[in-house]
Amino acid sequence: MKQNVQFPFQNRSAAESTKPAADDEDRSLRALTVLECLARAQHPQTLAQLAQRQRMPKTTLMRLLRAMENAGYVVQMPAERGFMPGPRAAAIAMQTLKGPPMLRECRAILGRLVASLGETCNLTAMDGDHVLYVERVETDEPLRLQLSPGIRVPLHCTASGKLFLAAMSRAERQQTLRRLEIRGYTPRTLTDIGALDTELDRLGAQGIGVDNEEFVRGMTAVAVPVRAGGGTADSAAPDGPVIAAIACHAPTARVSLEALVRAVPTLREAARGMAKVLCDER
Repeated sequence: MKQNVQFPFQNRSAAESTKPAADDEDRSLRALTVLECLARAQHPQTLAQLAQRQRMPKTTLMRLLRAMENAGYVVQMPAERGFMPGPRAAAIAMQTLKGPPMLRECRAILGRLVASLGETCNLTAMDGDHVLYVERVETDEPLRLQLSPGIRVPLHCTASGKLFLAAMSRAERQQTLRRLEIRGYTPRTLTDIGALDTELDRLGAQGIGVDNEEFVRGMTAVAVPVRAGGGTADSAAPDGPVIAAIACHAPTARVSLEALVRAVPTLREAARGMAKVLCDER
């Protein structure tokens, strides 16, 4: 980012001349600590909550949040529910964690997968109580779902989200489900926590996640885990923690969910390669 910095008063003392820079540095660090607090939180944070955690006057904090919101680094939720990291913060996190060489390797793996399966494939990660699209390679077919990298989608009704939930311990899953907004996106969305929990047990045993037109009507998806250590075991006994997921989705007009599930071995092979890239195990 270009900055136009001028020093019109060169005859000031050293302490005086460095004070504006120190003030700018302090404001920058405050913005970063606020963003870090929002990123760690499980729920949107209100002004009062942030002020208490940051030990900052509310008026000062509100000015900072407004500037960050205008720049896209935070977003304010409706009905005064609080603040969350914005799209530019997600983009920075994605670029920081996935530098250009690594990103190219991830895209190459997804590209080979798309060439094999003929449908859009994604690399996703769990981001708080959402699924973050980290990278994506589109199918050449004209009928497809547009979800750009950096977008976050729900956990309870997406293939990757259900995979992440199924991989949790029972206590962690129950706690997560209680705080999620389990709302229906289509007539097929599982909104009953008991039914959803049973479905997650079934998927956990299979080591996959599925979306049977639960997020977008007419679209199905299947996801497999990318595990630290490169393991993608078929059973519920993992070789390592789930660090990401590879998902493939397609319109039902072209591909059935059963056909996507038959592609799971191919997805798992790609997940093993992805684990080596993300964990630098080459």
